[in-house]
Amino acid sequence: MNGASATLLLRRLSTRLLLEGRRPPSRLTAVDGGGGRRRDVTTTAATGNRPYSSFNRPLSADELPRPAGISSMYRLPVVSNTDGLDVCFVGVPFDQGTSNRPGARFGPRQIRQESHLVRAFNKETGASPYETLKVADAGDVYLTMYDVERSAKDIKRRFSELLSSGCKLLAIGGDHTITYPILMAVKEKYGSVGLIHVDAHCDVNEHMNNCAIAHGTTFRRALEDGCLDPKRVVQIGLRGSGHSVEDYAWPLSQGFRVIPARHCYHKSLTSLMDELREYLGSGPVYISFDIDALDPSFAPGTGTPEIGGLTTIQALEIIQGCRGLNIIGGDVVEVSPPYDPSGNTALTAANLLFEMLCVFPGTKYRKLPI
Repeated sequence: MNGASATLLLRRLSTRLLLEGRRPPSRLTAVDGGGGRRRDVTTTAATGNRPYSSFNRPLSADELPRPAGISSMYRLPVVSNTDGLDVCFVGVPFDQGTSNRPGARFGPRQIRQESHLVRAFNKETGASPYETLKVADAGDVYLTMYDVERSAKDIKRRFSELLSSGCKLLAIGGDHTITYPILMAVKEKYGSVGLIHVDAHCDVNEHMNNCAIAHGTTFRRALEDGCLDPKRVVQIGLRGSGHSVEDYAWPLSQGFRVIPARHCYHKSLTSLMDELREYLGSGPVYISFDIDALDPSFAPGTGTPEIGGLTTIQALEIIQGCRGLNIIGGDVVEVSPPYDPSGNTALTAANLLFEMLCVFPGTKYRKLPI
């Protein structure tokens, strides 16, 4: 077998493995038929234009057509543990804590599906995370579907396992209940952390229907359990009808900085983020983005929509403005695919998670020509 034939065969093998959802090996040994000589050949994907390296990189549409293959996050490898990883994505298919429209349990699956459109390089900021961060999809948390408190323990246990290697995590929700057990696991690793919470709602209720754990009690529970540094918590985008004037009183009394949506109307949030980077300082920061922070015209597929929300441009400004902070994890929650058959809400969530990945410390940035 000559060199050209060996290369063609290896490309076909690579393509077949990709269609089966498997990564080709980085090197194979080819034997020339004439002289029986053995030689190592670097394998590439179907186009043969990019060797695989020690860093995982999403498959492009040239390497594998977007409708093909297994739906992992950004078509990254799926792993069972985080050894050797810098960042991983974790699905949490849970919506038993929701108070209005259900369906967020299907969020991880739909967000992964729509994530196939998200490419490896950020043309807005120059971020190229896969050049310097090893990233993978760690699958979904196995949890009980019938008991909220047991589910919270399941989530916390799994995140503690994944964090133990030093990997940082991005969670794919699921309703906002999931952030409470995630923050409990984060506390074990990092102590009390700062928080950028983007949402239409405060989520600081004492109880919901006499239950302590639900999507509207998340940040009260997290603060009570010492997961948050109250002087480094920022809530952005709050709005809508409420129960009383006291709705904002509790977070303000705890030291949270509260920025209602009306303070964001008709303007860029770049200067706000400049201020918040200084406010949050050098300590660890977690980002929690409830998709209902966006106006329902941008993200209708959610359980508790409120009119008058943020724009997708403002969402990008918030997350991109986190560059320079010590980001140690994050989540996007409350995507309910049944309420948006177009898939655009899930696609928006996939893009926001990519933006979060791009602001992790250690991400490489390239200079943009324009």
